[in-house]
Amino acid sequence: MQIAIDQQRFCGREFTAQEVSLIQEVVETCAGISRFELAHTVCELLEWKRSGGGLKARECRDLLERLESQGVLTLPDKKSCGSSKPRKSIEPAQEGQVHSELTGSVEEFVPLDIELVESRQQRQLFQELLSRYHYLGYAMPYGARLQYLVYVSRPRREVVGCLQFSSPAWRMKPRDKWIGWDDKRRGSALQQVVNNSRFLVLARICNLASAMLSCTLRRLRSDWQRQYGLDPLLVETLVDRQRFHGGCYRAANWIELGETSGRGRMDRENQRHGARVKTILVYPLVKNAARRLRDGR
Repeated sequence: MQIAIDQQRFCGREFTAQEVSLIQEVVETCAGISRFELAHTVCELLEWKRSGGGLKARECRDLLERLESQGVLTLPDKKSCGSSKPRKSIEPAQEGQVHSELTGSVEEFVPLDIELVESRQQRQLFQELLSRYHYLGYAMPYGARLQYLVYVSRPRREVVGCLQFSSPAWRMKPRDKWIGWDDKRRGSALQQVVNNSRFLVLARICNLASAMLSCTLRRLRSDWQRQYGLDPLLVETLVDRQRFHGGCYRAANWIELGETSGRGRMDRENQRHGARVKTILVYPLVKNAARRLRDGR
């Protein structure tokens, strides 16, 4: 149950009642993530940054704890901190360079081995591969997330792909119109939508991308339920149309809904409209996903 409060002033910033309400929504809907991840999520949504552009995550954690002490929200239990050593810098690969030298048709390499990233070694490998070979690099995703490494077993065991699924976009007009929900229903059901926020193919194997998607989606729902206690009904993704056609998604039976405005979460003043337009595609994990998201049954 949310407690309505007035605006707050903290660390030199005035937070409106609407912003505090948004913070409440983030904490309540992003179940299962740490205080560190919650702080980064809130900073991104509210554009709470330092003069150099970095997020004020440390101050935000203090704000969240203050709001908890006032009874405004309930935070997850604190987790022990990991190593404080700085992360090593990873040079990006040259344009067109791939990680694996394997070629041929995916039929020569199936079945694919889809491995959920859980250990420290897996996380390091995932981050290094994204940092080196993905055009966006690696960044801590906001909200909930699951990451997968994809392997082939012959002629030797070798990683050939990476996929990341994380919390959905808060609002996207084509998606929200397709589902048909209002703002109230969107607020309560949004976390049953999952975003495919990173997709990396590391070998020039024909039809590998669509096979990776299909294999991963077969286990995503149960993995997400086990990790976060939420039943995802729909997966979405955004394809940068200046770089990609999105053919692998279409080959895996994803549905194209339209295009984004090009603004992104950080453009609250509508200054970048149309700057990075992306194609919106979705994949229902259950029958009648739109109706279930809209009506709750």
